[in-house]
Amino acid sequence: MNTLSVAIATYNESNIIGECLDAIKDIAFEIVIYNAQSSDKTLDVLKKYKQVKVITGPNHPLFHINKQIAIDACLGDWILQLDPDEIVTPELSAEITKVISGNPPENGFWFKRKNYFLGKFLTKGGIYPDPTIRLYRRGKGHLPCKSVHEQAEIDGKVGWLSNDLLHYSDPTFSRYLLRNNRYTTLIAQELSDQKLKINAFSFINYFLIKPIYWFLLTFFRHRAYVDGFPGFIFSWYSSLRFPISYIKFYELHQKHGQIKLDQDWD
Repeated sequence: MNTLSVAIATYNESNIIGECLDAIKDIAFEIVIYNAQSSDKTLDVLKKYKQVKVITGPNHPLFHINKQIAIDACLGDWILQLDPDEIVTPELSAEITKVISGNPPENGFWFKRKNYFLGKFLTKGGIYPDPTIRLYRRGKGHLPCKSVHEQAEIDGKVGWLSNDLLHYSDPTFSRYLLRNNRYTTLIAQELSDQKLKINAFSFINYFLIKPIYWFLLTFFRHRAYVDGFPGFIFSWYSSLRFPISYIKFYELHQKHGQIKLDQDWD
């Protein structure tokens, strides 16, 4: 029977990691966790699970690097990569077990993900099904570790699982703002790496064209209005990532790259 490793990267996740681990402990023969020097009680929680293997290291500004370190340390035939705020439902757990035990022709699988925001799971606005590749054969999938937007790259055929992965990234709006701050910081660094020119065109593009287009696309074309007030807020604030990132990029440019991502904007 094929074995399953679970790879997770953590950083101060003591309040949520337990629920994530409880949902997958019965289907994983090992759980490999890269703990980025958490300062809370994350390690105390991890010690309660016999399958957990902890790797400790620095918290890289691009969090995908942390995830890839955990992936590389996995020994199972299949790897399930999760975030600490993601919950595998019993239905999805059963589907994963069935799929990997059947030796499928695919080397990876897309998951549909339901995102929790302002007290409900969003169903529209382009945020559902929010496809993400999370299950792949060992040695057949990896994260490029180049962009905050990236998906895992799979060597071979990729299929789909039918059950949803639950994502509790934003249990409160304050948590959303914290993540949004880190997210826009990474985008600002990408703009710097791309050597975007600061001029009238880029200003108009990031302050008017991109945010307006994104809001109209998600709220009307992808019907975020169906989710009511949470849908409106999600569309509005996700569109604001463009001017916010541009402002941070401008600040980074003015200070000649001397701002440290893991300190000044954390």
